[in-house]
Amino acid sequence: MAQTMVNFRMDENLKKSMEQVCTEMGMSMTTAFTIFAKKVSREKRIPFEITADPFYSESNMAYLTNVISDIEAGTANLVEHNLRED
Repeated sequence: MAQTMVNFRMDENLKKSMEQVCTEMGMSMTTAFTIFAKKVSREKRIPFEITADPFYSESNMAYLTNVISDIEAGTANLVEHNLRED
């Protein structure tokens, strides 16, 4: 089977962390990515759940923008809360 080179960028710390985990599992990053690619090809899906952080949802970002505008305009209805330490 002919092989090809695949190049992509990732955060340096993420790469080091993944290399360490792969080494602990007795494989290279190339092997790990090949396993991932075979599973994606076979199942026609990403083989794990991917979700977005709801904090960055469109509706929450719009809400935060409005709150910031109200604070800057001095019209925000801010309520002070006490922090609990359990």
